[in-house]
Amino acid sequence: MGNSTVAPSLFDEAPPLKEALQEGAFLLRGFVTEKAAELVAEIHQLLKVSPLRHMQVRGGRSMSVAMSNCGKLGWLSDQNGYRYDEIDPLTGRPWPAMPAIFLQASVAAAAEAGFADFAPDACLINRYEPGAQMGLHQDKDETNLSAPIVSVSLGLRATFLFGGTRRNDPRRRVPLESGDVVVWGAAARLVYHGIAKLQPGEHPLTGSCRYNLTFRRAR
Repeated sequence: MGNSTVAPSLFDEAPPLKEALQEGAFLLRGFVTEKAAELVAEIHQLLKVSPLRHMQVRGGRSMSVAMSNCGKLGWLSDQNGYRYDEIDPLTGRPWPAMPAIFLQASVAAAAEAGFADFAPDACLINRYEPGAQMGLHQDKDETNLSAPIVSVSLGLRATFLFGGTRRNDPRRRVPLESGDVVVWGAAARLVYHGIAKLQPGEHPLTGSCRYNLTFRRAR
């Protein structure tokens, strides 16, 4: 009998609660709860190398969410538009490498949602403070749209807005707790999504903020 390889699990006793949001999109409740403290500790180390910043969009407005990146590629936004680059313009150096626990979490979550062989080359690190929000948008700056998006929530509770492939499609308001992971791809890959304005609060891991890790296969 040949050898078989099983993807590492982030849970020991029972699988996560998996909720289908729509075809190709799943919410994995508490998928990384046991590893949340380790993930947050890694975030703090990464931000010492490539600090958070409020990126600009066309027109000059600054985003309310503070952002950085890790991995081979980093997502950037400025008055010239959206793009990926291997160099952090703030430091002039490559983005820090993606920690092993980040890769393990994203690959395991993608597999749990039915997307095998996920190999992210970019991880966006977003920090939401009370009042920060992310407007409805599609993740479409990637040249590889066959890979899913994996989104990890850490810290304060948030409300995830999940709609359709048109901006004015009806949208669901999905509460997200620390440790939850949302994965979407295939028919749901280009749905409009966002985060409602974050409400004030305190969390033992992150204090008065929420971190989000968004894993993508950009190229």
